[in-house]
This record gives sequence, structure tokens and C-alpha cells, in this order.
Amino acid sequence: MTPLLSVQGITKRYGAHIGCADVSFDLYPGEVMGIVGESGSGKSTLLNCMAGHLRPDAGSVVFDTRGHGPRDTVTMSEPERRMLGRTDWAFVHQHARDGLRMGVSAGGNVGERLMAVGARHYGDIRDKAVDWLERVEIDAGRVDDRPTTFSGGMQQRLQIARNLVTGPRLVFMDEPTGGLDVSVQARLLDLLRGLVRDMGLSAIIVTHDLAVVRLLADRLMVMKDGLVVENGLTDQVLDDPQHAYTQLLVSSVLQV
Repeated sequence: MTPLLSVQGITKRYGAHIGCADVSFDLYPGEVMGIVGESGSGKSTLLNCMAGHLRPDAGSVVFDTRGHGPRDTVTMSEPERRMLGRTDWAFVHQHARDGLRMGVSAGGNVGERLMAVGARHYGDIRDKAVDWLERVEIDAGRVDDRPTTFSGGMQQRLQIARNLVTGPRLVFMDEPTGGLDVSVQARLLDLLRGLVRDMGLSAIIVTHDLAVVRLLADRLMVMKDGLVVENGLTDQVLDDPQHAYTQLLVSSVLQV
């Protein structure tokens, strides 16, 4: 089977500081990869390099495109990469405000992504927006309300609807439950798990929360100081960590 995403030797430096160094892995269709580590471990730098938000100093990010097969997204033209970001890719930010247009209605936020891929019929766009609001557990009656009137959890669910409405095959998630109350986190995680399963999504999830990857990720990479120190099946890594740093992460959670 051809990997959906093949990451080879991704390296990013900030002067003398290493953001991430020589990271390689393959992600297959329908697979969810979790990336964990403390703040400053390099996980968000890696995610942004893969998603095209940062240009790596070295390495390739090869995506199996629908029309042209495997393509290195690092060397793609900016318009090509932008179109990929509207169609086959999605990016869920930690802070929903970074992924929403706060001055546009909830329905408009979802509809904008449809219009970006060519949808023009207002009635169809609105119907699909309403359908997606309901799928992420937002009352259809809020379709004309602005995100500024929503709770943090609702804003995050709206961001997810905006991202998934075009049926992407790969979703990048940066701390998707960060900053939310525990009860809101649980509801959001349950929703994400259902959507990933029902849509057959591939996803890469960056988080410091091991409970998030335990619930969502098939495989896990542990990062420290820009390096991948351990990787494997999620349950295997969490239940029998081999690297001292992973053991420390797991034990710190157990002690809470």
C-alpha cells in the first residue's frame, strides 16, 4: 500500500536551536499518528513543517495526491499547496480563533471553505453548513450567529466543521483540546473519534496530553529536544515505554 504521507528527514533549525531534526515516518490511509512531548520538544515545529506553514531546512513531505500521485509538498508552488490545504488537507488549531473568521457567521465560516473549492449555489452551501453544524453538535438555529457568541468548546467544534466540510483525507491537529475544561474536552474527543472513524480520516495529532493520544491515535511518536526518542503502537509505547524520557512522561501522568 502506498503511504498517504511519507515524511523523510524533516529538519528545522532556528540559529543554533534545533526545532526538529531528521524526522521520518510513513502515514497510511485511515491511520492516526500522535506526537507527544513537553513544551519545546519540537512537536509543533514538526507539525507546521509537515502542514506547509513552515519551510523545513531539509527533508521532504510527500503526499499521495488524488490527481498526480505522490508529490513533495515542500517543493510545490504556493498556489498548489494552498489548494491542497482547502481540499485534501485540514488544520485544526489549538485556539479556534486562529482557524475561524470571528466576524463571519457560523454558517459563513463553513460555507467559505466550500466556496473556496468552487461551490456557488447559496441554498446548497447553506444546507451543507447546517448539516455540518448538526454533525458537530451545534444547534442549526445558530447558523447565522457569529463565533464570538459561542463558548470555547463550540468554537472548536465549529472550526472542525469548517475544516471537514470539504472531505479532506488528512487532518493536522495542534493541541485540539488544549485550554478547554475537562468535561468539554471529553465531549470533543468523543466527537473527533467518531468523525475520524466515520470519514476514514488520516490524522496527525500533536498534544502534551497522553489521554488524547490513547483515545485517538493508532501510533505514537515521542519527541524531546527536536528528536524522536521513541515510536510505535500507542498502547505499546504507553504501557511499556522503553526510553527514559517516555517513562518519565507516563509516570508523571500516573502520579497526577
